[in-house]
Amino acid sequence: MTGQGRWAVRAVAAAAGVEVLHLAPAVTRLPPVARIAAPRTAGIGAPGHVALTFDDGPDPRSTPAFLGALDALGVRATFFVLGSMLERSPELGRELVRRGHEVGVHGWYHRRPWYPRPGRDLAELRATADAVTELCGTPPRWYRPPYGVLSSGLAAAAHRLGMRTVLWTASGRDWTAHASPESVYDALHPDLRGGATVLLHDSDCTSAPGSWRSALGALPAVADRCAALGLRLGPLREHGLAA
Repeated sequence: MTGQGRWAVRAVAAAAGVEVLHLAPAVTRLPPVARIAAPRTAGIGAPGHVALTFDDGPDPRSTPAFLGALDALGVRATFFVLGSMLERSPELGRELVRRGHEVGVHGWYHRRPWYPRPGRDLAELRATADAVTELCGTPPRWYRPPYGVLSSGLAAAAHRLGMRTVLWTASGRDWTAHASPESVYDALHPDLRGGATVLLHDSDCTSAPGSWRSALGALPAVADRCAALGLRLGPLREHGLAA
């Protein structure tokens, strides 16, 4: 092999090493790893509580329906918002807080962090956190990366901005075109236990059109199941994760 060839091999190996380090925190997306190595990042909280969380809003086409349903159930939740969506509907962000819900950061855009871009990661998370603080009137405490893929850059940026990263332990798989209220509840049911963090979506901006209706329709059954188990259903601020 020529010197140039050896240099090319070393360059590729170095780049691959950077990618591995960049995406190393993403192993927390794997439930067995998360439960053992990072239970709080996974969202495992107080044994008598279930955290209810929503991603991808606020969306004027769907979020108001969730607010009405949650009011009817007497339940409060944590909404992980996209900065680009909040910018379009700031009044809806304020309404979330006015109704007693909690607002977290989901990023400015909903994209996968396949490549290291620490400067962009910090800038976009800061812009979203600033928008939540300014438009909703409360600084965010929680961060959840899109798709649950946590990179080293995103983890560092969230920490620098004073936010704790929280994923989920129970997913309703409500983003597909074939989802229904029954399928969402069935997907959640095995993991609806004390300490769980539930992932649902109050917008279909990154999902199958209209899929949010499946999450909305499953809410009464989720609330009933938690009540039957003697579990409180509420936001992350009541989940016992704060250090």
